[in-house]
Amino acid sequence: MEAWAPGLARRGRRRASGAPLSRAAVVLLLSAFLLRAPPTVGYLIRLPRSFSLTQDSLKIVGSPNYPVKVYVMVHQKSPHVLCVTQKLRNSELIDPVFQWHGPKGKIVSENSSTHITTTGSLVFQDFEEGMTGAYTCFLEYKPSVEEAVKNVQLKFIVYAYREPHFYYQFTARYHSAPCNSIYNISFENKLLQILSKLVHEIKCEVSLQKSECHHVKMQKAGFQNELFFKFAVSCIDTEKESKPCDDHTCDYSKRLSKAKNLIERFFSQQVEVLGRRAGPLPEIYYIEDTLQMVWINRCFPGYGINPARHPKCPECCVVCSPGYYNPSDGTHCLHCNSSLLFGAKTCL
Repeated sequence: MEAWAPGLARRGRRRASGAPLSRAAVVLLLSAFLLRAPPTVGYLIRLPRSFSLTQDSLKIVGSPNYPVKVYVMVHQKSPHVLCVTQKLRNSELIDPVFQWHGPKGKIVSENSSTHITTTGSLVFQDFEEGMTGAYTCFLEYKPSVEEAVKNVQLKFIVYAYREPHFYYQFTARYHSAPCNSIYNISFENKLLQILSKLVHEIKCEVSLQKSECHHVKMQKAGFQNELFFKFAVSCIDTEKESKPCDDHTCDYSKRLSKAKNLIERFFSQQVEVLGRRAGPLPEIYYIEDTLQMVWINRCFPGYGINPARHPKCPECCVVCSPGYYNPSDGTHCLHCNSSLLFGAKTCL
């Protein structure tokens, strides 16, 4: 900050002797909590990670040389998978006949989960993880009326994917009571209660990952006790809930971005409250500029991020291929020779 108000809590400032120990610290926290963030909190707007936003991204052509990878977000409609190559797409086809086969055999156009258009394109209506697999299109056509019938076989591998369910990891430091004091534990519980209440209405949660007290030697000064907090902020997966949710509560990234803004505002308000404080500081108070945040990705079990294997979807959580599995919410599919299915969560 460019300007410092009298009494602002800079690092290393000492509490005056005789100041109340825990009650003042709790009052300080509650004061910051009551200064709620304004309703117009900014949201993080993120475009889909899978493809560039071009017209061609909605239509995928085959290749005569190799299987083409197709990525479809779970519970979404797929791009149009065309039963032609790029060359044939720009050519005239006489009496074309299209036939699609998937992991479960021949695909008929009346299938409720898939649709084959009149021009032979394959479209998934509500893609499920179990639809992942190899798809083959057989095309018969004549280049001209006089020529013989030609046959083309095009292969595709269709992958289910999800957006990473990332979370924010925060660290913060507080000037504290002596490390063996019970007031530190009481303060820790109160802080977590307030942070949890801040994000509860937007279906997010706060979990403590680490809390430690250390005796810190200050630069060109004496020692002081400090609490080192590390906590994670994530949002509840609304896909697993039985009741439908509206647009605001369904969007994971928007809810998490709002939770981040609320927490950053809360710590900023603690500094503002201390700056307006006329009396001595409490024993426990937030040390300005120590709040740090990192973004951590995580995938659902059975999914992983692999830009080398999936360059068209480099930041997507793509379903694990046969020979791999992911048992937890990590971001990598692990090698497993006995895994024969897509989306394996165990290695037997």
